[in-house]
Amino acid sequence: MVHFDILTLFPSAFSSYIKESIIKRALEKGAVTINIIDIRDFTNDKHRTVDDLPYGGGPGMVMKVEPIVKALESLPSSDNKKVILLSPSGIPFNQKKAKELSALSHIVLICGRYEGIDERIVHFIDEAISIGDYVLTGGELPAMVVIDAVSRLIPGVLGDIDSTIEESFSDNLLEYPQYTRPRDFRMYSVPEILTSGNHERIKRWRRAMAIRKTLIIRPDLLKEDELSDEDKKLLEEFKDE
Repeated sequence: MVHFDILTLFPSAFSSYIKESIIKRALEKGAVTINIIDIRDFTNDKHRTVDDLPYGGGPGMVMKVEPIVKALESLPSSDNKKVILLSPSGIPFNQKKAKELSALSHIVLICGRYEGIDERIVHFIDEAISIGDYVLTGGELPAMVVIDAVSRLIPGVLGDIDSTIEESFSDNLLEYPQYTRPRDFRMYSVPEILTSGNHERIKRWRRAMAIRKTLIIRPDLLKEDELSDEDKKLLEEFKDE
């Protein structure tokens, strides 16, 4: 079981998300617990101020460090815990990181806003994570991405654990093409090999298609000169498929 504490200025942003689909089932099964914490509850003034002008001047407002740290200090201590700041300047979030986090029992996610958070927050976190090379209005969407990616790797959340093994990025490969009924749709048909019943050949085809797709769309994940002799043989075997 993994417990998530989410520190945010907008608690309602999560209300509908955690009541749907995979996350809802994870909560119902007790595989995941989620606690939403309003950072404003840890301010000291009647206006519940959470931001201020940046030292040195400049546009926008900066989130204050005090209420965030107070919120962190209100949490019970626990083993196997990690405090994470969602930030565009963090390390890239990927499947490997999601798998690493899924082994934890307690994850704290801090959602930033405005022009960012007072830099002194780095002394109170374990790491910062970015979900991509772009800037969002706040850390709420990235927090949902992390919760989703991590939760589906927790045993018991998905009905078939094998589905997480064959997904994109699980082996530095994009997932092979998937098809379902109808077999023929307008001018397009399902590849014959998938209806052949030859499971060993289907397995080899899927591996070849995953490699080919990765080389075409995301060559940064897998360089052609890194392919094994067996992988090269597979590509040659199914080059016309």
